[in-house]
Amino acid sequence: MELEGGMAAVGEEEEEEAAAAKKRARPSEEVDGECQSDGVPEAPSAEHGKPADGVSSVIPGWFSEISPLWPGEAHSLKVEKVLFQGKSDYQNVMVFQSSTYGRVLVLDGVIQVTERDECAYQEMITHLPLCSIPNPKKVLVIGGGDGGVLREVSRYSSVEQIDICEIDKMVVDVSKQFFPHLAVGYEDPRVTLHIGDGVAFIKGVPEGTYDAVIVDSSDPIGPAQELFEKPFFESIAKVLRPGGVLCTQAESIWLHMQLIEGILSACRQVFKGSVNYAWTTVPTYPSGVIGFMLCSTEGPPVDFQHPVNHIDEDEVSKKSKGPLKFYNSEIHSAAFCLPSFAKRIIGSEAH
Repeated sequence: MELEGGMAAVGEEEEEEAAAAKKRARPSEEVDGECQSDGVPEAPSAEHGKPADGVSSVIPGWFSEISPLWPGEAHSLKVEKVLFQGKSDYQNVMVFQSSTYGRVLVLDGVIQVTERDECAYQEMITHLPLCSIPNPKKVLVIGGGDGGVLREVSRYSSVEQIDICEIDKMVVDVSKQFFPHLAVGYEDPRVTLHIGDGVAFIKGVPEGTYDAVIVDSSDPIGPAQELFEKPFFESIAKVLRPGGVLCTQAESIWLHMQLIEGILSACRQVFKGSVNYAWTTVPTYPSGVIGFMLCSTEGPPVDFQHPVNHIDEDEVSKKSKGPLKFYNSEIHSAAFCLPSFAKRIIGSEAH
């Protein structure tokens, strides 16, 4: 998910039009063009005359992100050209060129990545947990098929093994074709890609395998819903070593406080080390912010608010991967400072 560009006021008739525009296309309408050798269909462009999924009929030429998770508002980006549109076994996938945020990846009508602001999400979801423990060696990424989290994990010279479990191969293939600066994460020899369901995958992992698990999921609708529930967190706790850490995408304090409370409650029951909530700004996500739940298992204590690794000062990382664009040690600690309305609920619960 991600957004920006403008807000649209929508009347009753326009809402009906917007809903119609968001309906999934019939299979015969999903992709124009032949399959290329890499398995990614050639993308249809807007001028083919078939509206891309999510492209607004209310404001022609704009993509509008409409969801029951943020009722009463629509976040929009101007579309220069639709680069790809297809349907996988799990979801509708679209890539378009925007006027202001570069290329944009959309799953089921919800923005996942834009070229301009992806750094604010990828760097924070990765370095908040990995900078909080000394010398992480084995890391599991669930979701994150675009490869951005892999790119950031690969900055750590101490890491020996990086596993990623992504349910949708089309997301991986599309990202490799259209977002090479993200998918570069797959080129690291320490990375092993597992295509499949993350819930099922983690059940087959031996106890105490990983130092860190990063869950880069979409919103809790459809295939990602199980990734926000207590049984899944229990499975993660088992595969973490004592003092191991979890970081999972945990929605917006402006829009989803009830969801956050549910995630927080489940994590407090499961993780006996520490449980904290952090947040960052991402202009193209609903409300412009996104949060992370950070948890540790019982064992060596983890102080999430004070990083022990300083990846922003690591010259080896800068030379091999380029300088960080968003994360630094100061913003790490600041990410745990909550506005008063959120602190009254989250701050009293986190420990």
